[in-house]
Amino acid sequence: MALIIGLTGGIASGKSTVARMLFELGLPVIDADQIAREVVEVGEEAYLQIVEKFGEEILQENKTIDRAKLGAVVFNDEEKRKLLNSIVHPAVRKKMLEQKEQYVKKGEKTIVLDIPLLFESNLTHLVDKVVVVYVDDDIQLERLMARNGFSKEEAEARIKAQMPLKEKAAKADAVINNNGTIEQTKEQLLTILKQWDVL
Repeated sequence: MALIIGLTGGIASGKSTVARMLFELGLPVIDADQIAREVVEVGEEAYLQIVEKFGEEILQENKTIDRAKLGAVVFNDEEKRKLLNSIVHPAVRKKMLEQKEQYVKKGEKTIVLDIPLLFESNLTHLVDKVVVVYVDDDIQLERLMARNGFSKEEAEARIKAQMPLKEKAAKADAVINNNGTIEQTKEQLLTILKQWDVL
């Protein structure tokens, strides 16, 4: 049986950095965000449902979804966010499981599912172990503002839209504290993988 590791964190917590480390160690990483972009490409089933529910005003001239416009619509409206998630999440889940099965067939011993909203979307049943990438609130806020050019208010709104990292850390099998250097982060990751007999 393959060991399925769920990798999660919060916005700007450094989860993508850890995902890249796992990939560089030779582990297959299935990226929910990447798949979420694929399932809303023009002509895909989820794309058609989104256009039907949210209207063509969320499209760019080339008919692709304008992520910023759609984001602005759903970020401040709980009902619309739930509606969007009810379209996108099942499509992402289906594709992730298809990819996981392909890796299992190839005989991979460990497969990483990189899922930002692992707890919020109740997807822990898909994985055997959960790793949370954690940072302190003030560092998360600073990094998000620096990375996306958000104002403090915009950054806070996006952080508040997710489960607090402290809560995620409490539910995890292992926590990587990403307040320090990249080297420190990698050291913690290697320790966890050795404990789980992955390396």
